[in-house]
Amino acid sequence: MELKPTYDVESNRSAHRIQHDLWPLDEIDPTKAKFPCCLVWTPLPVVSWLAPFIGHVGICREDGTVLDFSGSNIVNVDDFAFGAVARYLQLNREQCCFPPNLSGHTCKQRYKHAEYGTAITWDDALQSSSRLFEHKSYNLFTCNCYSFIANCLNRLSYGGSMGWNMINVGALLLFKGQWVNSLSILRSFLPFTVVLCFGIFMVGWPFLIGLLFFSLLLMGWFLLGTYCVKSLLEC
Repeated sequence: MELKPTYDVESNRSAHRIQHDLWPLDEIDPTKAKFPCCLVWTPLPVVSWLAPFIGHVGICREDGTVLDFSGSNIVNVDDFAFGAVARYLQLNREQCCFPPNLSGHTCKQRYKHAEYGTAITWDDALQSSSRLFEHKSYNLFTCNCYSFIANCLNRLSYGGSMGWNMINVGALLLFKGQWVNSLSILRSFLPFTVVLCFGIFMVGWPFLIGLLFFSLLLMGWFLLGTYCVKSLLEC
């Protein structure tokens, strides 16, 4: 019989215990605006009309209540700013690190995680991030709702990573998020389509070029601030 080292046995027992401490979540219920352990997205007025891939995001507690950073010193609770949820992505709590102490980390970056701020439950992490952002000034270009979500995911060490930022949070929702219903798709893209058609009708193809330039400029700013000059997006 092959013998496992003691620390491996203890690690397996700890992981097994943590897994079974995660109580079952309720079903996702868009009619009641309940999205347990989900990232949620809704289009932003004006901004999404010009760049439909950008919107307002929030994160939900285990009971499905939405939290979102929508203004300076404001973290909404169960009052999602800018309308109903249009898109969502449920996250797996088993991919989070909930250490009872420093030696109980399941992620590979225990010291960095401990310094950043750990949590013992999903809701505990969200509450800690909420308290932090209740003392921050909101800025669409430097410190926004995506910054809040990234802070929550880093505090959870979600997926074993502490490198969450505006870009990969946005990409996660963009490529893996699910639409609530067909009306949500219509609500998200109809204003953009109307603006696009009206602009081309009134101005012509230069409007389309200008709109493309605006989108590239916006994406360039966030890419530059996230990966090249990180001090630009300090939050």
